[in-house]
Amino acid sequence: MHIPSGETAALDILPFDVALERSLAPSEDYDVGRWLYVPNRYADYRYILGTRGERPLICVGVNPSTAAPDRLDNTLKSVERIALANGYDSFLMCNVYAQRATRPDDMEAQCNPALHRENMRAFAYMLSLSAGAPSVWAAWGAVIEKRAYLARCVADMIAIGEDYGARWFSAGRFSKRGHPHHPLYLPKGSPLDPFDAAAYCSGCLLHAYGV
Repeated sequence: MHIPSGETAALDILPFDVALERSLAPSEDYDVGRWLYVPNRYADYRYILGTRGERPLICVGVNPSTAAPDRLDNTLKSVERIALANGYDSFLMCNVYAQRATRPDDMEAQCNPALHRENMRAFAYMLSLSAGAPSVWAAWGAVIEKRAYLARCVADMIAIGEDYGARWFSAGRFSKRGHPHHPLYLPKGSPLDPFDAAAYCSGCLLHAYGV
């Protein structure tokens, strides 16, 4: 269980570029040749957690919880299984918002613009790792409705994805309000289906939140 220690505005947030550089250095805690973990220490926020490969599946959840290299939670275990089942050799987990909170209800009430900015830099970096069009799995579920600012974060990610020619996917049924399914309760070999991220942004998010 991770309950935020306070508002992220009170934290000394590492810029993504600095956190990435530190994560590439050898670590006694995990194999940096296998894992990408940014920042490379447990903190109240996380930009990236995943495995290294030539064909990664980028999964976008709502916000990180307690997972770390070699200590994946059930959500990340499901993400890894589904990535491999769909022909990817690795996965990269990022989130709409980078604040750790096991219960989304514990997320801060207001978006921290500095944390969001660095999180978007992390997302752009992940997109840049793909040799061809990046594959992005929308997996935030109905939890996206927990905070109004999350919709704007999603819209920013979709716009960044357009710059990189990202191909978006979903898995499983959509929620009653049209949100893509969260990974946790998906069957092991669930197939990925094309997801029209632009239509989702201009339709579901626009109508619900005025994004």
